[in-house]
Amino acid sequence: MNDMRIVERDVETREIKIRGDKVQVFYGDNHAIKDVDIEIQDKTVTAFIGPSGCGKSTFLRCLNRMNDTIEGCRVEGEITLDEEDIYNKQVDPVQLRAKVGMVFQKPNPFPKSIYDNVAYGPRIHGLASNKADLDVIVEKSLRRGAIWDEVKDRLDAPGTGLSGGQQQRLCIARAVATEPEVLLMDEPCSALDPIATAQVEELIDELRTNYSVVIVTHSMQQAARVSQKTAFFHLGNLVEYNETGEIFTNPKDPRTESYITGRIG
Repeated sequence: MNDMRIVERDVETREIKIRGDKVQVFYGDNHAIKDVDIEIQDKTVTAFIGPSGCGKSTFLRCLNRMNDTIEGCRVEGEITLDEEDIYNKQVDPVQLRAKVGMVFQKPNPFPKSIYDNVAYGPRIHGLASNKADLDVIVEKSLRRGAIWDEVKDRLDAPGTGLSGGQQQRLCIARAVATEPEVLLMDEPCSALDPIATAQVEELIDELRTNYSVVIVTHSMQQAARVSQKTAFFHLGNLVEYNETGEIFTNPKDPRTESYITGRIG
Protein backbone atom coordinates (compact mmCIF):
# COMPACT_ATOMS: atom_id res chain seq x y z
CA MET A 1 0.00 0.00 0.00
CA ASN A 2 3.02 2.29 -0.03
CA ASP A 3 2.31 3.50 -3.55
CA MET A 4 -0.83 5.36 -2.50
CA ARG A 5 -0.64 9.06 -3.15
CA ILE A 6 -2.41 10.97 -0.40
CA VAL A 7 -4.02 14.24 -1.44
CA GLU A 8 -2.87 17.31 0.40
CA ARG A 9 -4.81 18.04 3.53
CA ASP A 10 -6.69 21.29 3.93
CA VAL A 11 -5.08 23.22 6.74
CA GLU A 12 -8.08 25.33 7.58
CA THR A 13 -11.14 23.89 9.31
CA ARG A 14 -14.17 24.07 7.06
CA GLU A 15 -17.71 24.60 8.29
CA ILE A 16 -19.93 21.58 8.91
CA LYS A 17 -22.42 20.99 6.07
CA ILE A 18 -24.05 17.71 7.17
CA ARG A 19 -24.24 16.29 10.66
CA GLY A 20 -25.41 12.78 11.57
CA ASP A 21 -26.34 12.08 15.17
CA LYS A 22 -27.02 8.51 16.41
CA VAL A 23 -28.21 7.45 12.94
CA GLN A 24 -29.74 3.96 12.74
CA VAL A 25 -31.11 2.25 9.65
CA PHE A 26 -33.31 -0.85 9.67
CA TYR A 27 -34.49 -2.95 6.74
CA GLY A 28 -37.35 -4.75 8.46
CA ASP A 29 -35.60 -6.57 11.33
CA ASN A 30 -32.13 -6.14 9.83
CA HIS A 31 -30.16 -3.45 11.70
CA ALA A 32 -28.04 -2.16 8.81
CA ILE A 33 -26.56 1.05 10.33
CA LYS A 34 -25.78 1.38 14.02
CA ASP A 35 -25.35 4.61 15.96
CA VAL A 36 -23.45 6.63 13.36
CA ASP A 37 -22.21 10.07 14.44
CA ILE A 38 -20.48 12.10 11.72
CA GLU A 39 -19.77 15.70 10.70
CA ILE A 40 -19.22 16.25 6.97
CA GLN A 41 -17.44 19.46 6.03
CA ASP A 42 -18.41 21.88 3.29
CA LYS A 43 -16.30 22.13 0.13
CA THR A 44 -14.47 18.93 1.00
CA VAL A 45 -14.40 15.46 -0.57
CA THR A 46 -15.34 12.86 2.04
CA ALA A 47 -14.82 9.19 1.13
CA PHE A 48 -16.78 6.28 2.63
CA ILE A 49 -14.75 3.06 2.49
CA GLY A 50 -15.22 -0.46 3.83
CA PRO A 51 -15.94 -4.05 2.75
CA SER A 52 -18.98 -4.90 0.62
CA GLY A 53 -22.18 -4.88 2.66
CA CYS A 54 -20.67 -2.74 5.44
CA GLY A 55 -23.36 -0.04 5.18
CA LYS A 56 -21.49 2.74 3.36
CA SER A 57 -23.97 3.03 0.46
CA THR A 58 -26.93 2.64 2.82
CA PHE A 59 -25.66 5.54 4.91
CA LEU A 60 -24.94 7.63 1.79
CA ARG A 61 -28.57 7.19 0.69
CA CYS A 62 -29.73 8.50 4.08
CA LEU A 63 -28.21 11.88 3.22
CA ASN A 64 -30.81 12.63 0.53
CA ARG A 65 -33.55 10.33 1.77
CA MET A 66 -33.20 7.86 -1.09
CA ASN A 67 -33.93 5.12 1.46
CA ASP A 68 -37.48 6.54 1.64
CA THR A 69 -38.11 4.74 -1.65
CA ILE A 70 -37.26 1.30 -0.15
CA GLU A 71 -40.18 -0.53 1.43
CA GLY A 72 -39.60 -1.54 5.04
CA CYS A 73 -36.63 0.80 5.48
CA ARG A 74 -36.63 2.87 8.66
CA VAL A 75 -34.18 5.63 9.60
CA GLU A 76 -33.76 6.80 13.21
CA GLY A 77 -31.59 9.48 14.80
CA GLU A 78 -31.02 12.89 13.26
CA ILE A 79 -29.38 14.09 10.05
CA THR A 80 -29.09 17.83 9.50
CA LEU A 81 -28.13 19.88 6.43
CA ASP A 82 -27.06 23.38 7.47
CA GLU A 83 -28.51 22.66 10.94
CA GLU A 84 -31.95 21.72 9.53
CA ASP A 85 -33.33 18.22 10.15
CA ILE A 86 -33.78 16.67 6.69
CA TYR A 87 -36.22 14.04 8.08
CA ASN A 88 -38.57 16.70 9.45
CA LYS A 89 -42.09 16.14 8.08
CA GLN A 90 -42.05 19.68 6.63
CA VAL A 91 -39.12 18.78 4.34
CA ASP A 92 -40.07 17.85 0.77
CA PRO A 93 -37.75 15.00 -0.33
CA VAL A 94 -37.90 16.22 -3.96
CA GLN A 95 -36.64 19.67 -2.95
CA LEU A 96 -34.04 18.05 -0.70
CA ARG A 97 -32.71 16.02 -3.65
CA ALA A 98 -32.34 19.22 -5.67
CA LYS A 99 -30.03 20.44 -2.89
CA VAL A 100 -28.31 17.08 -2.39
CA GLY A 101 -27.59 15.70 -5.87
CA MET A 102 -26.66 12.09 -6.53
CA VAL A 103 -24.56 10.23 -9.09
CA PHE A 104 -24.96 6.47 -9.23
CA GLN A 105 -22.62 3.55 -9.80
CA LYS A 106 -23.78 2.89 -13.35
CA PRO A 107 -24.16 5.91 -15.64
CA ASN A 108 -27.91 6.36 -16.14
CA PRO A 109 -28.63 9.14 -18.63
CA PHE A 110 -32.29 9.64 -19.48
CA PRO A 111 -33.39 8.43 -22.94
CA LYS A 112 -33.39 12.06 -24.07
CA SER A 113 -30.99 14.42 -25.82
CA ILE A 114 -27.81 15.57 -24.08
CA TYR A 115 -29.43 19.02 -23.70
CA ASP A 116 -32.66 17.64 -22.20
CA ASN A 117 -30.77 15.41 -19.76
CA VAL A 118 -29.23 18.50 -18.18
CA ALA A 119 -32.29 20.77 -18.62
CA TYR A 120 -34.67 18.29 -16.94
CA GLY A 121 -33.96 19.27 -13.30
CA PRO A 122 -33.91 23.04 -13.83
CA ARG A 123 -37.21 22.75 -15.73
CA ILE A 124 -39.08 20.81 -13.03
CA HIS A 125 -37.70 23.03 -10.26
CA GLY A 126 -38.51 26.23 -12.16
CA LEU A 127 -34.92 27.49 -12.22
CA ALA A 128 -35.15 29.03 -15.71
CA SER A 129 -37.80 31.49 -16.83
CA ASN A 130 -37.06 31.14 -20.55
CA LYS A 131 -35.04 29.20 -23.14
CA ALA A 132 -32.09 31.62 -22.98
CA ASP A 133 -31.79 31.09 -19.20
CA LEU A 134 -31.99 27.34 -19.70
CA ASP A 135 -29.26 27.48 -22.37
CA VAL A 136 -26.98 29.23 -19.88
CA ILE A 137 -27.66 26.64 -17.14
CA VAL A 138 -27.08 23.73 -19.55
CA GLU A 139 -23.76 25.12 -20.80
CA LYS A 140 -22.55 25.98 -17.29
CA SER A 141 -23.50 22.51 -16.01
CA LEU A 142 -21.83 20.69 -18.92
CA ARG A 143 -18.70 22.78 -18.31
CA ARG A 144 -18.80 21.83 -14.62
CA GLY A 145 -19.17 18.22 -15.73
CA ALA A 146 -16.02 18.67 -17.86
CA ILE A 147 -17.82 17.49 -20.98
CA TRP A 148 -18.94 20.71 -22.75
CA ASP A 149 -16.14 20.71 -25.34
CA GLU A 150 -16.96 17.11 -26.33
CA VAL A 151 -20.70 17.61 -26.79
CA LYS A 152 -21.32 21.30 -27.57
CA ASP A 153 -21.83 20.58 -31.29
CA ARG A 154 -24.30 17.73 -30.74
CA LEU A 155 -26.55 18.74 -27.87
CA ASP A 156 -29.55 17.23 -29.71
CA ALA A 157 -27.89 13.79 -29.86
CA PRO A 158 -29.11 11.15 -27.37
CA GLY A 159 -27.23 11.04 -24.05
CA THR A 160 -27.30 7.24 -24.24
CA GLY A 161 -25.07 7.39 -27.34
CA LEU A 162 -22.05 8.68 -25.39
CA SER A 163 -19.24 6.48 -24.10
CA GLY A 164 -19.47 5.20 -20.51
CA GLY A 165 -17.12 7.84 -19.14
CA GLN A 166 -18.90 10.61 -21.04
CA GLN A 167 -22.27 9.33 -19.79
CA GLN A 168 -21.05 9.51 -16.19
CA ARG A 169 -19.77 13.07 -16.68
CA LEU A 170 -23.16 13.91 -18.27
CA CYS A 171 -24.85 12.49 -15.15
CA ILE A 172 -22.59 14.69 -13.00
CA ALA A 173 -23.55 17.70 -15.15
CA ARG A 174 -27.21 16.74 -14.72
CA ALA A 175 -26.76 16.48 -10.94
CA VAL A 176 -25.14 19.94 -10.65
CA ALA A 177 -27.71 21.62 -12.93
CA THR A 178 -30.13 22.18 -10.02
CA GLU A 179 -27.40 24.10 -8.14
CA PRO A 180 -27.06 21.56 -5.33
CA GLU A 181 -24.95 22.21 -2.26
CA VAL A 182 -23.94 18.59 -1.76
CA LEU A 183 -23.06 15.94 -4.34
CA LEU A 184 -23.33 12.27 -3.38
CA MET A 185 -21.48 9.72 -5.53
CA ASP A 186 -22.07 6.00 -5.09
CA GLU A 187 -19.04 4.23 -6.60
CA PRO A 188 -19.15 6.55 -9.64
CA CYS A 189 -16.14 4.97 -11.36
CA SER A 190 -16.72 1.25 -10.81
CA ALA A 191 -18.20 0.77 -14.30
CA LEU A 192 -15.53 2.90 -16.04
CA ASP A 193 -12.17 2.14 -17.65
CA PRO A 194 -8.96 3.60 -16.13
CA ILE A 195 -8.84 6.62 -18.47
CA ALA A 196 -12.48 7.58 -17.79
CA THR A 197 -11.89 6.96 -14.07
CA ALA A 198 -8.96 9.40 -14.08
CA GLN A 199 -11.14 12.03 -15.82
CA VAL A 200 -13.91 11.65 -13.25
CA GLU A 201 -11.41 11.76 -10.35
CA GLU A 202 -9.95 14.98 -11.73
CA LEU A 203 -13.48 16.37 -12.02
CA ILE A 204 -14.28 15.43 -8.39
CA ASP A 205 -11.24 17.41 -7.27
CA GLU A 206 -12.52 20.45 -9.20
CA LEU A 207 -16.09 20.07 -7.92
CA ARG A 208 -15.10 20.47 -4.29
CA THR A 209 -14.45 24.18 -4.84
CA ASN A 210 -18.26 24.55 -5.18
CA TYR A 211 -19.76 21.57 -3.39
CA SER A 212 -19.46 19.24 -0.46
CA VAL A 213 -18.76 15.90 -2.19
CA VAL A 214 -19.36 12.53 -0.51
CA ILE A 215 -18.11 9.49 -2.42
CA VAL A 216 -18.56 5.80 -1.69
CA THR A 217 -15.70 3.85 -3.20
CA HIS A 218 -14.49 0.24 -3.05
CA SER A 219 -11.02 1.48 -4.06
CA MET A 220 -8.79 2.63 -1.23
CA GLN A 221 -6.39 4.10 -3.79
CA GLN A 222 -9.23 6.22 -5.15
CA ALA A 223 -10.19 7.40 -1.65
CA ALA A 224 -6.56 8.36 -1.06
CA ARG A 225 -6.37 10.23 -4.36
CA VAL A 226 -9.58 12.26 -4.22
CA SER A 227 -10.63 12.81 -0.61
CA GLN A 228 -9.57 15.02 2.27
CA LYS A 229 -11.61 13.08 4.87
CA THR A 230 -12.27 9.34 5.03
CA ALA A 231 -14.84 7.32 6.98
CA PHE A 232 -14.30 3.57 7.44
CA PHE A 233 -17.46 1.49 7.86
CA HIS A 234 -17.54 -2.12 9.06
CA LEU A 235 -20.60 -4.27 9.79
CA GLY A 236 -22.88 -1.24 9.92
CA ASN A 237 -20.65 0.71 12.30
CA LEU A 238 -18.65 3.86 11.56
CA VAL A 239 -15.36 2.56 12.94
CA GLU A 240 -13.13 5.54 12.25
CA TYR A 241 -13.42 8.98 10.65
CA ASN A 242 -10.47 11.30 10.17
CA GLU A 243 -8.34 13.17 7.67
CA THR A 244 -7.53 10.84 4.79
CA GLY A 245 -3.78 10.94 5.43
CA GLU A 246 -4.31 9.87 9.04
CA ILE A 247 -6.67 7.03 8.13
CA PHE A 248 -4.22 5.54 5.64
CA THR A 249 -0.94 6.13 7.44
CA ASN A 250 -1.88 6.17 11.11
CA PRO A 251 -5.23 4.43 11.72
CA LYS A 252 -6.35 4.43 15.35
CA ASP A 253 -8.59 1.36 15.27
CA PRO A 254 -7.15 -2.13 14.62
CA ARG A 255 -10.11 -2.92 12.33
CA THR A 256 -9.19 0.05 10.10
CA GLU A 257 -5.61 -1.10 9.97
CA SER A 258 -6.68 -4.66 9.13
CA TYR A 259 -8.83 -3.39 6.24
CA ILE A 260 -6.18 -1.07 4.85
CA THR A 261 -3.49 -3.75 4.98
CA GLY A 262 -5.83 -6.27 3.32
CA ARG A 263 -6.41 -8.59 6.26
CA ILE A 264 -10.19 -8.01 6.21
CA GLY A 265 -12.40 -7.10 3.30
